[in-house]
Amino acid sequence: MNLTIQDVERLQQNLQEEQHDYQIELQEGNILVMRPSDIESSEIGAELIRLLGNWIKPRQLGRIFDSSGGFIMPNSDLRAPDVSFVAAARLKRTVRDFAELVPDLVVEIKSKTDKISKLEEKVKLFLELGARVGILINPDELTVSVYRPDGEVEVLAGEDKLTIVELFPGWEVTISELWPPVFE
Repeated sequence: MNLTIQDVERLQQNLQEEQHDYQIELQEGNILVMRPSDIESSEIGAELIRLLGNWIKPRQLGRIFDSSGGFIMPNSDLRAPDVSFVAAARLKRTVRDFAELVPDLVVEIKSKTDKISKLEEKVKLFLELGARVGILINPDELTVSVYRPDGEVEVLAGEDKLTIVELFPGWEVTISELWPPVFE
């Protein structure tokens, strides 16, 4: 049975009424229930949002979203990347609903229970559907893989610099800055 966006909305409403807080995605008519992230992955996502937001907002380049922001894809899937960005020209005003577009940037951050192959598939699907850049952050390996529509994958680590010139000319971050600090 293929489910629709409306089915997902009804299920989310029922779960909220029962005081359950699950994130749900729709992939090829099937519901995916997303578990909460481990806190390391969550902290990495929050840090990336902060670093990007500090660059994006003053320049009015667009909008950045966390893992709760849902996007209705051209194939009717409802997906929510861990971090996403939509250029200002493509989303002049936010709505109190899911966005019916593919983000320009999608970021997936591996949680301790995620399979890297599933995250790679998700990033590649976003690119096939129109994303301009996909990023996969792997805290287990301390790597950041940058995917582009031409199939090129750049793997960064340590003191390498992450740049996304097609969306944020001049912005860069050292990969080691993404990892949570250790307080001694």
